[in-house]
Amino acid sequence: MIKQSTFGCFEVTIGWYGKERCDFITYDTKGIWKCYEIKVSKEDFHSNAKKTFCGNYNYFVMTKELYEIVKDEIPSNIGVYIDNTKKVYSVKKAKKQELSVDTNILKDSFIRSLFREAERYQNLNDEDKIRNLQRRLKYEEGQRKKYYNDYIKLQSAVINKLGYEAYRTLK
Repeated sequence: MIKQSTFGCFEVTIGWYGKERCDFITYDTKGIWKCYEIKVSKEDFHSNAKKTFCGNYNYFVMTKELYEIVKDEIPSNIGVYIDNTKKVYSVKKAKKQELSVDTNILKDSFIRSLFREAERYQNLNDEDKIRNLQRRLKYEEGQRKKYYNDYIKLQSAVINKLGYEAYRTLK
């Protein structure tokens, strides 16, 4: 939970050209920046995607299971929060460090990302967009039903041709 004197934004692109993006950043009234990288799997943790740790405090957010797998690979200055769907709690504290990006660049990046989020929320009230999204959703639901029916027909054809036991071994 974010304190009243702390402001946060998802997917903050650092700088003007989008070379780095932090999953979540907070900025508080004391001028402290915290960066959070959300990791959902071992592959995600080891991906080539840049881990943007440019804050005074930097954290990974992950499941307990993933933490147990990668905990020895986490740098000593990076903290870890565990998300177990019921609550989020800290298992490793971050160490304070100097910003790796100029504070004005962080503020500009933060403001741009907050503006993007505000536009998203504003667009939620646009009735034409809502109707278009509802039409698109209806179309996608129809496509899902079509693909499911095709899958059932294919499944039946395989069972009819090979028998149920052979089908089970293919699964």
